Amino acid sequence: MILIVITILIIVLLLFIPSIYLSRIVLFPQIRAYDATFRLQKELGAIKDNFINTLKNEEFYLKSNYGYKLHTVFFPNNNSKKTIILCHGITDSLFASMKYMDIFIKRGFNVVIYDHRFHGKSGGPNCSYGYFEKFDLKNVADWVFEKCGQDSIVGILGESMGAATILQNSRIDKRIAFYIADCPYSDLTELFKVRIKADYHLPAFPLIPISSLLYKLTTNVFYDEISPIKDIADVETPMFFIHGEKDNYIPHKMSIDLHNAKKRGIKKLYIAPNADHVQSYLKNMKDYDMLVGEFLNSINIC
Repeated sequence: MILIVITILIIVLLLFIPSIYLSRIVLFPQIRAYDATFRLQKELGAIKDNFINTLKNEEFYLKSNYGYKLHTVFFPNNNSKKTIILCHGITDSLFASMKYMDIFIKRGFNVVIYDHRFHGKSGGPNCSYGYFEKFDLKNVADWVFEKCGQDSIVGILGESMGAATILQNSRIDKRIAFYIADCPYSDLTELFKVRIKADYHLPAFPLIPISSLLYKLTTNVFYDEISPIKDIADVETPMFFIHGEKDNYIPHKMSIDLHNAKKRGIKKLYIAPNADHVQSYLKNMKDYDMLVGEFLNSINIC
C-alpha cells in the first residue's frame, strides 16, 4: 500500500513539476532588455537612423483598463486622417515595429507604436498572448480616434504575438478599417503543442491541460480561450495574412488556416519565400511593400 502511494506521488510530481515550469514560462517570458532590442533591430537593418531621426514624434503613456501604463509613440504625418497602429511580438518592444513604418509613412499614414503589457516600458503583471492585450490595443485605437478624429481611417499591423493580438482585437473593435497579420498563431494551445515537442521533447498531454489550469488560476484565462482562428470567423474587416515559408517557430500553415477560416469580407494571403519567423519583410522588402500597397488599393484606402 505504501509503495502504491509513493508511486502515485512520484507520478503526480513528474506531471506537475514540468507543468508548473511551463505555466511560469508562459506567464513570465524572458523579455529582451529595452536597449538590447533597439541594438538588435539596428543590427538586423530594421531601424535606420537617417530615417527615424528625421521624424517628429510624441512619446507618452496611456492608461490601460487594468491600471498599468502603456508606453506609446505617435509619429504624425501632415495632419493625415489615416493612421496605422503597429504591434510587436513576444519578448520584443516597440522597436521591432519600426521596420514597417516607411511602408505606411510614404503612403500618407500617421504611425503609432507601443509596448505591449509586460514588455518594454509598459506595465502589466504578465503576458496573456493577446487576451488582455487586445483591450490595451483598443485603448490605443481610442486615443487615435480622439486625436485624429472619429472619421479617421485606422488600420493595424502586427507580427507574431502582435499579429495574434490584432486578430483577437478584430472581434471587439469594428471601427478598424483593415488588419495585416504577419506570422500569427491560429490557436495558442495548438502552438504550444508544437513548441513543447520542439523545445522540450515532452508530450502535450497531460502537460498542456495541467499548465493551462495553473495559468487559469493566475490570469482567469485558459489557453484554449486564446484562439484567433475562432475570433475571426465572422469578422468582415479586410485582412491580409503574411507568413514566412520557412518559419520554424510558428508554422506557416497557421496563416493558411486563418485565411481559410475567414468566411466574410476581403482577405489576402502571402507566404513569403526564404523567410523564417518575423523575417517576411526583411527578406522580401520590395514584394512585401508592393503587396501591402495592392491590398490597401483593393480596399480603397491608398
